[in-house]
Amino acid sequence: MYQIKEVIVVEGRYDKNALSQLVDTVILETNGFGIFKDKEKAALLRRLAAQRGIIVLTDSDGAGFVIRNHLKGILPPQQVKHAYIPDIAGKERRKRQPGKEGKLGVEGMRPAVLEEALRRAGATFLEEASRPSSRGGITKADLFALGLTGPPDSAARRQQLQQKLELPAHLTPNGLLEVLNLLYTRAELEELERNLGDEKK
Repeated sequence: MYQIKEVIVVEGRYDKNALSQLVDTVILETNGFGIFKDKEKAALLRRLAAQRGIIVLTDSDGAGFVIRNHLKGILPPQQVKHAYIPDIAGKERRKRQPGKEGKLGVEGMRPAVLEEALRRAGATFLEEASRPSSRGGITKADLFALGLTGPPDSAARRQQLQQKLELPAHLTPNGLLEVLNLLYTRAELEELERNLGDEKK
């Protein structure tokens, strides 16, 4: 069981149950799209964001990104971290049929995958909080220089990179930049891009 400083926001109770077996922290549910009209919960999230910081962990489907984007709009960006689960086809055991996009949600992820998602987001694991981090330093100019934004094939290049890194397909260029800065240095990103280029040949 990992102790995490930040409050984690998920979509529903099954997501909360899955995370509760892995981390010891406050986990709040948006009740799906219910957060759109819940002013009291929105006020609570803003208060918790100021006190402890928040990690948003929604499903990787379109609905999950709608909820994530709503939270981006109501919470101060400097107090929010975004954790992303990979696009994995399948269905949760409790469901008769897979979701609309056929992807596993947060509740269907193995604990190791959830832990990795939280680490990638920059979650503060309290027992490890004193360790320094050397990630970051990647800019929009770097994405442009690597052909990940700008050229006509940049969207396809981003998709290829996201697939290679097991990141969700719905990430925007800004979302990708945010995630890359949590995971890699500029030199590591350049190496990744070179390897992708070699794989195409």
